[in-house]
Amino acid sequence: MPRVVVIGLGIFGYNVVKNLFEAGIDVIAVDKNKEAVQHARDCSTKAILADATDKELMESIGIREDDIVIVSFGEDLASSTLITLHLKQMKVKNIIVKAPNDEHRLVLEKVGATEVIIPEKDMAAKVARSIVAPNLIDYIPIADDYIICEVAPSNNFIGKSLRDIHMRSNYGVDVIAFKDTLTDKVYMVNPDYRIKDSDVLVVIGKTQNIEKLK
Repeated sequence: MPRVVVIGLGIFGYNVVKNLFEAGIDVIAVDKNKEAVQHARDCSTKAILADATDKELMESIGIREDDIVIVSFGEDLASSTLITLHLKQMKVKNIIVKAPNDEHRLVLEKVGATEVIIPEKDMAAKVARSIVAPNLIDYIPIADDYIICEVAPSNNFIGKSLRDIHMRSNYGVDVIAFKDTLTDKVYMVNPDYRIKDSDVLVVIGKTQNIEKLK
């Protein structure tokens, strides 16, 4: 796993650092606020006090081309844009930037961000989807109409195999794995495996078809 550098230690940035570090990832935390850096010292590989808009200072940190750099500056479009531009000039291949809205996203993509995330928008979509399809546990969009997601099986699936259910012909989706929530183990697809009430189905398909599983 490549090293991750997180620039900006607000609520979002700090929690990204903390979660990555707890997962065993080598993560560098950067901020110009002394208190924010001190707060991140115990949950990062290294916490650095620096103004990331200063290109020379950024270069002195030792950011590498193969690092994943996450820029988290909230509403400060000027700083996010300048840092993204500097990272692009430093030939960093993976630049993930947090933005507050789609207008900022377009600007950041123009200057070189490889991915722009809008946490509030993404979380709103996830909350709405959890209400519309309550047994859809988590999902990853992979194209405009397709997602990979974890789905809790409905009661009429329990004790049946994929051969019994005919998932593709009946629902238009494919099961790619089973996950046992009691052991947290993931199993590859076996068409004769009988689904337990502790299982979660990892499926791929069009959003509209997956929503039929609700």
